[in-house]
Amino acid sequence: MTSDLAIDVHGLTKRFGTKVAVDHIDIAVPQGEVWGFLGPNGSGKTTTIRMLCGLLRANDGEGTVLGHDFRTESEAIKRQVGYMTQKFSFWEDLSIRENLEFVARLYGLPNVRQAVDQTLERLGLVKRQNQLAGALSGGWKQRLALAACMLHQPKMLLLDEPTAGVDPKARRDFWDEIHRLSAEGLTVLVSTHYMDEAERCDRIVYINLGHVMARGTVAEVIAQSGLVTFVLEGKGARALAAKLHGQPGVEFVAFFGAALHVSGKDKAALTRALAPYRDQPGLNIREAPPSLEDVFIQLQERGTGEYA
Repeated sequence: MTSDLAIDVHGLTKRFGTKVAVDHIDIAVPQGEVWGFLGPNGSGKTTTIRMLCGLLRANDGEGTVLGHDFRTESEAIKRQVGYMTQKFSFWEDLSIRENLEFVARLYGLPNVRQAVDQTLERLGLVKRQNQLAGALSGGWKQRLALAACMLHQPKMLLLDEPTAGVDPKARRDFWDEIHRLSAEGLTVLVSTHYMDEAERCDRIVYINLGHVMARGTVAEVIAQSGLVTFVLEGKGARALAAKLHGQPGVEFVAFFGAALHVSGKDKAALTRALAPYRDQPGLNIREAPPSLEDVFIQLQERGTGEYA
C-alpha cells in the first residue's frame, strides 16, 4: 500500500445470488481526508462501506485498508475502525457514561475509566454524562454514538448516514467535529443524502447500480457533468415544468423553492426549448452554474438501484 493511502482497493465486488450490488469499484482514499459517498437508496453505498470495514465479505477485489488486506485481515481492520450506523443502537435506559463504559469493555480497553473520561471530554459530553440516553435529543444521541466510535482511538471512521433526522444546528456541529478529527489525521468515509454535507467533503463519490458514476472534488464533479442549467423565476415559472419536461435537450426539470431549474447537456437545444417563454410577462430566465444537486439529479435519472 502506498504510505499515504488509508484505503487502496481495486475491483471491489459484492453479489447477492445473481444480483451484483457493487460491481468492480476502485477506491483510493488518502489518509486524513473526508470522503462522501452519495447515491439513491439501494445504490450500493452501505454495502461498499461494510465491505471496507470488514463487516461484509467481498466476492472479488484486492487491496488494503489501513495497511491490512481487506479480504484476509478483516479482524485487524475492525480494531482500527469506528463504524457509526444509521440507527441509534445504544441502551436508552443507561446513562451516557454507562453506555460508553459498556462499549469500552467490549473493546477490551485496559483502562475503561480513563478511556471514557477522555472521550467524554473530547466530545463535550462531560456535563451530560449521567443523563439517560433515552432522554437525549437526536443531536446528543448522535454525539454519543460518535463518542462510542472514538473510544478505541480508531484510524478511520465509517459513518452511514449519521445525520438522518437530526436538526440543522446539530448537523453543523457534528460536521465541525468531523473536520476537527480529520485535521488530527483521522480518515472519514460518510454516506449522506444531504448536498450541503457532500459539499463539506474533500472528495465525493457518486454510486448508482453498484457503479461509480462520478468522483472528485465538488468542483470537478460539476465540471465533469457537462451540464448546462437555466433558472426560471417569477410569475408562472413553476407552471412551465410540465410543458418543458421531455422537450428536446431538456434532460430534467426540478423545483428549487419558487424557482425552476431546467438542465441538459445541449445548450443550443435548451435555448430553443425556452425561447417561447422568454417574453412571458413577469418571468425571468437566466443561465446559472449547475449546483451539485442538479448534477446528482441528472445522475439519478440514469436509473435506480436495488441494494443498500
